[in-house]
Amino acid sequence: MAESLGVAVIGAGMAGKAHAAAYRTASALYSPVLPQIRLVSIGDVNAEFGSLAARRFGYERNDTSWQAIAEADDIDVVSVVIANSLHREVVEGLLAAGKHVLCEKPLSDTLDDARAMAHAARAAEARGNLARIGFTFRRTPGIAYIRDLVRNGVLGNVLHFSGRYWTDYGFSPQAPMSWRYKGGPGSGALADVGSHLTYVAEFLCGNITSISGGRLSTAIDKRPLPLSAVMGHDHVAVSDTFEAVENDDYAAFNAEFTNGAGSFEVSRVAAGHANSLQFEVFCENGGAKFDQRRPNEIQLFLNDGSGLQGGYRQVILGPGHPYIAGGLAMDAPEVGFGQNDAFGYQARAFLEEVAGLAEADSLPRCATFDEGVRNMELLGAVTESALDNGKKITL
Repeated sequence: MAESLGVAVIGAGMAGKAHAAAYRTASALYSPVLPQIRLVSIGDVNAEFGSLAARRFGYERNDTSWQAIAEADDIDVVSVVIANSLHREVVEGLLAAGKHVLCEKPLSDTLDDARAMAHAARAAEARGNLARIGFTFRRTPGIAYIRDLVRNGVLGNVLHFSGRYWTDYGFSPQAPMSWRYKGGPGSGALADVGSHLTYVAEFLCGNITSISGGRLSTAIDKRPLPLSAVMGHDHVAVSDTFEAVENDDYAAFNAEFTNGAGSFEVSRVAAGHANSLQFEVFCENGGAKFDQRRPNEIQLFLNDGSGLQGGYRQVILGPGHPYIAGGLAMDAPEVGFGQNDAFGYQARAFLEEVAGLAEADSLPRCATFDEGVRNMELLGAVTESALDNGKKITL
């Protein structure tokens, strides 16, 4: 095990700050003890954003190019949290420089680039460098617990999945143009939040075998150009010059699993739903519900056969459920869990693997780039279905 690991985050936006904070807390989570984690650099082409994030989260410096981070001898581990279209160049460059890389989802903006990145990741791993993708919701205790209930037979085989991920960062026509509104069909809400919903569905229900009924819709077809740099989903002053929105505000589709079927709906224009990942999974022995707005609980129905105990009951999450024992400073029932904590668990899992801790003594490993390609194949099938009047696409 190395004596220390130097960490950098490329991208000082909303998700980049979540990664930066996660590395800061990761060494305080669980046991065994990690090597010393050195918080080295925040990289962002906007020097002001990078400098502010570095100071806020206690990193030694900020850099304005990914190349500087790739060349730095004091950096071992890098999170890549930038526009999807930039992932391939940066990730491949970092792997070639011998860094361990954790890339945000989706893996890229095109399937060809994603497959090339997975090829580069396999080659890098043969040289001893890890490349993983951040499927953060796998770390949510409620979601992980529902998966356990399915896998251990308490809920049993999945019959039906119904999920939606509604957000509202784009519901205002005055929301400024950014990279999120550029790209081909399927690169909008489907890629942004549909990527989360699809990997969560397979995490719970097993492999999706076909996609049908794909639909993509653009509700707001032009956006004003911002008058200053935009971070994350921030709204800034805008000009009276507009550019065309190139991708989807809304997407919906149906899927068949190896066992069961499901329906999916995602949006970035769902006013009043800032971050609403919700699903129900119906199984042979009962069902379970999850709502990201109430992350400290799930709803659970188990059929006792009497017909007298119908309906869901609230299950409060606590130390007996995944991730919570040792994963919170105060790991007691009803203390509270949030999505930021999941980023900490993700960073911890990645650092444990980089440090060489045995898998049996570690958190579940982060997803591979091959899993990231699989996720993009699903999104590609949705897009193909949508462009062909809902045609069924077999995977």
